[in-house]
Amino acid sequence: MDSETGMRLLTTAVEAGSFSAAGRQLGLAPSSVSRQINGLEDKLGVRLLNRSTRKLSLTEAGLIYYQRAKQVLADIEEANLAVTKLGASPTGSLRVTAPVAFGRLHIAPAIPEFVARHPEVSVDLILTDNIIDLIEAGIDLAVRIAELKDSSLIARKLANNNRVVCGSPDYFRKHGVPTTPTELERHNCLLYKQTGHQDTWRFRCEDGMKEIRVSGNLQCNNAEALLAAALNGLGIVLLSSWMVQSDIASGRLVQILPDYTASPSALDTAIYAVFSHNRHLSPKVRAFVDFLVERYASRTEWDIPPVVRPGLVEAS
Repeated sequence: MDSETGMRLLTTAVEAGSFSAAGRQLGLAPSSVSRQINGLEDKLGVRLLNRSTRKLSLTEAGLIYYQRAKQVLADIEEANLAVTKLGASPTGSLRVTAPVAFGRLHIAPAIPEFVARHPEVSVDLILTDNIIDLIEAGIDLAVRIAELKDSSLIARKLANNNRVVCGSPDYFRKHGVPTTPTELERHNCLLYKQTGHQDTWRFRCEDGMKEIRVSGNLQCNNAEALLAAALNGLGIVLLSSWMVQSDIASGRLVQILPDYTASPSALDTAIYAVFSHNRHLSPKVRAFVDFLVERYASRTEWDIPPVVRPGLVEAS
């Protein structure tokens, strides 16, 4: 008798409460169940069950073996299902949540391609900057930009979340171009307000970390509003490269301080696909996660800081 068969016999007998009931479930004679469990005990060299005319009960060793056997059998089932589902077609409604700006700029434009690949999936996209409890809200997957803390959720990294300090050519023509982080203290800096007033920008360079207190005449809890203000020449912003890269490439914005790694907080963040720990991950979730990894892992333009083009900021 192999180990898996022994584990199934024992767990069935324990949960059924008797050899007779276990035999009915397994299609075996009670005497066959009893004989095979006796053989398992002989093989292990310990007694697993206390037998009486009325019921079965686990010994101390039996309880340990039963608990481990349940886990092993569950793992075997999961492995079998995982292989089986590799060929299953994604179907049904997929509920996805993402931050407002990233969702509008990068998730929503990707959905037509995903649906074209998987026409039997419909997507329910929820854009919010609030952290939603995935299980409570019935969400299949979340895109989050954060430093993830330990939790029961599973995360796959999609891309880095590099930040860029930038402003419009018009602003720099009028007020000059800061060449060191310290010079930002004399400029109008537009502040992202999330939990409190985030007026400290941090810069990592070869000689360590610099913290700069910045100030300005606009603070907002929406990054796209700050971007609009910067494009119109109001001040300097510190935003994610995935948000400003196209404006920098077109010349509508100019990156400054490219030799520094900048962040509005002390946290190192990245862009993740996050989903609940489900022993049997559905094909639709697996397909969407793989799609996002494929789509965003190659976005090298988010990782390579554009250089300052002096011609854009020369005085007129």
